[in-house]
Amino acid sequence: MKKKYIPVFCCLSALIACKEGPKNEQNKTDTTVITQSSDEVPSLKIVPIEHATAIIEWGDITIYIDPVGGAAAFKGQKRADLILITDIHGDHLSLETLEELDNGVAKIIAPRAVAELLPKEFTPLIDVLNNGESKERFGILVEAVPMYNLREEALNFHKKGRGNGYIINLGPQRLYFSGDTEDIPEMRELTNIDKAFICMNLPYTMTEESAADAVLQFKPRQVYPYHYRGRPNISDVNKFKALVNASDPEIEVVLLDWYPDKSY
Repeated sequence: MKKKYIPVFCCLSALIACKEGPKNEQNKTDTTVITQSSDEVPSLKIVPIEHATAIIEWGDITIYIDPVGGAAAFKGQKRADLILITDIHGDHLSLETLEELDNGVAKIIAPRAVAELLPKEFTPLIDVLNNGESKERFGILVEAVPMYNLREEALNFHKKGRGNGYIINLGPQRLYFSGDTEDIPEMRELTNIDKAFICMNLPYTMTEESAADAVLQFKPRQVYPYHYRGRPNISDVNKFKALVNASDPEIEVVLLDWYPDKSY
């Protein structure tokens, strides 16, 4: 496929600029989460890759979330059946990675702003979803929900209506990936979320306090901090966990290793 320029906004610079940020004290042995299968419910495996990039395995279906990092980042992983892309920035959308992965049969779900940046060769694979729309693939219902900034100084980072957060319905379980957002009303109004993946990095998304306040409002059963490398600092996910559990110890906060390079 012919290479095409993909805009890399300030979120990508965050990956580079904050390499010297402070180190979080967290359980580095937690690299995956696996739930056991039963006769009725397939197993669920969560594999953090880096920053906003993750793999979800549900039975024999594999989902990539915001695949970046080239083929090397996915070495040894199962090939994707479904790819979800949240936004146009380079830490979420990487044409080079999509090409290197050779996922010629994987379906892609993305907002229109992302679809317009991909070459025409990808068109047959893309389902365009905008906020409020949904699509079923492989027995999985994917709901596109808003993600955007609220603070005046951050409005140009993520404009309302351009990018998607996603709710992924895997049988009885509902997984929420926030994408790049602040603690918007639409997040606070979510219901019946089993696993919530919540960003927290300044200046692009929100603080630990804002993230915790939103989580305490919609009360997922589990919450996974992700996308927490900002500029110049790394968000304190242990602080986030303490804030959540001080008010609601029933919400399980799961700390996975989203930055395996260990250079922060």
